[in-house]
Amino acid sequence: MANFVEATSSQQFEDLLSKAGKFLTVVHFQAAWAPQCSQMNDVMGELAKENKHAMFVKLEAEAVPEVSEKYEIASVPTFLFFKGGQKIDRLDGAHAPELTNKVQRLSVSSGGLGGPGAEPPKEDLNERLKRLINAAPCMLFMKGSPQEPRCGFSRQIVALFKDHAIQFSSFDILSDEEVRGGLKTFSNWPTYPQVYVNGELVGGLDIVKELAESGELENTCPKAVTLEHRLKSTINRSPVMLFMKGNKEQAKCGFSRQILEIMNSAGVEYSTFDILEDEEVRQGLKTYSNWPTYPQLYVKGELIGGLDIVKELKESGDLSSVLRGEC
Repeated sequence: MANFVEATSSQQFEDLLSKAGKFLTVVHFQAAWAPQCSQMNDVMGELAKENKHAMFVKLEAEAVPEVSEKYEIASVPTFLFFKGGQKIDRLDGAHAPELTNKVQRLSVSSGGLGGPGAEPPKEDLNERLKRLINAAPCMLFMKGSPQEPRCGFSRQIVALFKDHAIQFSSFDILSDEEVRGGLKTFSNWPTYPQVYVNGELVGGLDIVKELAESGELENTCPKAVTLEHRLKSTINRSPVMLFMKGNKEQAKCGFSRQILEIMNSAGVEYSTFDILEDEEVRQGLKTYSNWPTYPQLYVKGELIGGLDIVKELKESGDLSSVLRGEC
């Protein structure tokens, strides 16, 4: 996609800003190990399709430290917005609705959606509100962002969500007066913050406090899945799980190819997980299992080992019984 590119050096970054001129440039400071960055790149890709005259840039924050330091990037994902080579806005965190809102607002002001001077077709407000409240399973409409709440009520509700490990996305109603006013009428709820779960209004701070005190908050709002819980769930997805580079159909390294050949000859059903498609699992499983390399083989949730261990089991004639959990 011509308007969604990666900058790998400070000079390339500056060249992209210069080339964009007066049109909007959105820069995503990311890290390969952060799954939320990968998710936000998907959002960036969709925005790039919808905003042909804007430029979308992803930049590995740690790989180009001079740019990250210049713009005081302390965490990922962080998004900076530029026009005419000057930074005009900033968004910290993985907040897809707020990113979409900022791109739409800033693109319009630069003529970016339809070329210089062109006005984009205006989306019906109710349709836009429906889209926003359904943008994530749990949506918080607040003043400011979770990193920088801009009122005491918003600060309290963010703290409650964090204390109860609630997974949520947010929208800064101070950034869009149309949404701020329209949502009050749409939901028949006159104040902020407002919490929606699966597109339905839950309420404001007092309701969330009551849910927390009664122990119902976790049942009402989706809980964030910890990495440890996710790893345990993935390891136990099948009685025999092989974590490898590639999959059963196509191994993507020599070690993975060798272990597939051995596994296929054992006559036991097994499932695979491609660690190249999930950096969080790839790095997390090394620590979780205290095993630094791949492939890794698990039987009934227990680590068996890597290629060398599997080779030894085959040579000793024990592999089939181990895979069946018989020893």
